[in-house]
Amino acid sequence: MKLGFSIGYSGAEMALPMDMILQAERLGYDSVWTAEAYGSDAISPLAYIAAKTERIRLGTGIIQLAARTPAATAMAAQTVDALAGGGRFILGLGVSGPQIVEGWYGQPWGKPYWRIRDYVSIMKKIFARDEPVSHEGREISLPFTGEGALGIGKPLMSILHTNPHLPIFLGSGGPANLRMAGELCDGLLPLGFVPSRAAEYRASIEEGFAKAGNGKGWDTFEIQTSVSVNVTDDVRGALRALKPGVALYVGGMGHKNVNFHKEQMIKRGYGEAAERIQELYLAGRKAEALEEVPDDFLDEGALIGPPDRIRERYRAWADSGVTGITVATRQPEALDLMAEVAEVQPVGASS
Repeated sequence: MKLGFSIGYSGAEMALPMDMILQAERLGYDSVWTAEAYGSDAISPLAYIAAKTERIRLGTGIIQLAARTPAATAMAAQTVDALAGGGRFILGLGVSGPQIVEGWYGQPWGKPYWRIRDYVSIMKKIFARDEPVSHEGREISLPFTGEGALGIGKPLMSILHTNPHLPIFLGSGGPANLRMAGELCDGLLPLGFVPSRAAEYRASIEEGFAKAGNGKGWDTFEIQTSVSVNVTDDVRGALRALKPGVALYVGGMGHKNVNFHKEQMIKRGYGEAAERIQELYLAGRKAEALEEVPDDFLDEGALIGPPDRIRERYRAWADSGVTGITVATRQPEALDLMAEVAEVQPVGASS
């Protein structure tokens, strides 16, 4: 099992947990993952981390499509990958939600499925450098010929020669996008994943493999799922600490009628709780909303408790078919424990 370390996005003060990032690299972790919402971005920190590390892969989990054009994203990814020595960058991307897309970036929500297809297809052409890039898409086209265009745009080829197979991971949990991930991408950052849903995810991804053809399959595809890890004797208290975040995302991170986190909670069998959380949160009753988050829902998607409880519950994740677990924690001891549990090899250790 490959291990990743999630550092997310920064709060009011820009800070990186470099001590823990270096600890993860020493322990043999495969990757470190950033994120973005409407504060710190996901790419810039990876350039800094690249300069401070030697081998750990650098992943965005996730960047938001509306924040950059496909070409700008490809340029940034190639640049950081080149600065890091090549072969270390993982481009994880997703659509975010309409409130952020339209409210923060000033972009139309449009048709996300087709926007993703166009976005990924354009970046793959940029990375490959087979020919000047042109793309006739449903949502994005190069050169641009729409309203306001002078009509003199020309296909261009990246000046920078870097990894032509820079990996693209899609952050998603819906069947159509899971199939697209299998067809077009190199990996998946699954939204709403728990071990009990593994067969559902794998079936959709395999449909994408079949559509891609050319023998594409599990040997060249990664599933990197994020898991909150907390080493503690107070399981109930640790679960409670997760409730505000779930209440925020299920209740308020998105429109009442378009909220992917709420949809994933419903798919996991917690429909009544999801509806109640959103109702209370949107009514401004946030303290009541978090009380509606079920402990079982949280416990299914996390590894919480004393070391022996975490070891036992890890087995379901190890048997689920995911290729990697991204550890979300602020505990150095959790990084140590997960390295032991997943049997990763420290840097410099012989196998």
